[in-house]
Amino acid sequence: MKLSLNRRLAVLALAASVAAMAACGQQATNITVLTGGTSGIYYPIGVGISQLIDKNMQNVRSSVQATKATVENANLIEAGRGEVAIGLADTVDDAYKGNQEIGFDKPLTKLRAIANAYPNYVQIVARADSGIHSLADLKGKRISVGAPKSGTEVNARTIFKAAGMSYDDMTVEFLPYAESVELMKNRQLDATLQSSGLGMAAYRDLAATLPIAFVPVPEDVVGTIGNAAYQVGVIPANTYDGQTADVATVKIPNLLFTSSDVDEQTVYEITRAIFENLDQLVSAHAAAQAISLENAPKDLPIPLHPGAERYYREKGLLQ
Repeated sequence: MKLSLNRRLAVLALAASVAAMAACGQQATNITVLTGGTSGIYYPIGVGISQLIDKNMQNVRSSVQATKATVENANLIEAGRGEVAIGLADTVDDAYKGNQEIGFDKPLTKLRAIANAYPNYVQIVARADSGIHSLADLKGKRISVGAPKSGTEVNARTIFKAAGMSYDDMTVEFLPYAESVELMKNRQLDATLQSSGLGMAAYRDLAATLPIAFVPVPEDVVGTIGNAAYQVGVIPANTYDGQTADVATVKIPNLLFTSSDVDEQTVYEITRAIFENLDQLVSAHAAAQAISLENAPKDLPIPLHPGAERYYREKGLLQ
């Protein structure tokens, strides 16, 4: 097979680049960004972060890995199988402390924060014909609560407990976004609870396919939880097709985090690449509009990585 002139030139340029790096004793650093399922918001945000890393850091090769989200991401970071991850603040806190109930048999002490990012919103959606309008109406119904021991599933258990309910009150399936939506379309589920940024693709698809109703999480239930990571939130009207009113719910901060084994300079450059190009990250997904430099070093449940800390000090955000 003959290569075109442009292809041959590209191959020669790549070979020359590799040879030059080898001659200088340089080796590209691999940075893996751990995300979530491809139908959620972690994935496009992770893709955006990976692109910023590639564009703004020298001698780096970045890749994105779809995962089961927070719990798996924390375990992968601890095991040295990723350098940047996205996860729910409450679950990352549980991982760092070693909450056995959630699946962390021992504390994951290598976890370090890069930034407080955007919030997840607990979004409970039911088929409009299911008769579900409140948390109490979920009793006796078929509901999906996210992948087993995922951050979403941790949120589900926490909220139901605060509302005086448990999984015993429902028929529960443990499925992520895309699978849950498909079962709702096929009338095999009455509702699904997912924790995600606003405007996630799976729910947009569902809302465009059949009439749905959002189930509110009242403020008094949020107050009963007793965890600062669980905050009163609102899903604004018209976030999804057919959702004509605001919906009260819970929001939980997301973190960007890494490992203490990742060197200071690398994390410093990752942090700088993200926060000096936030406008480009917003183009990956609108949820990134809620990420701000001012809030990035605030309210972190785990220690801040020295590389991120150095960047925030340079920006005058830390004393």
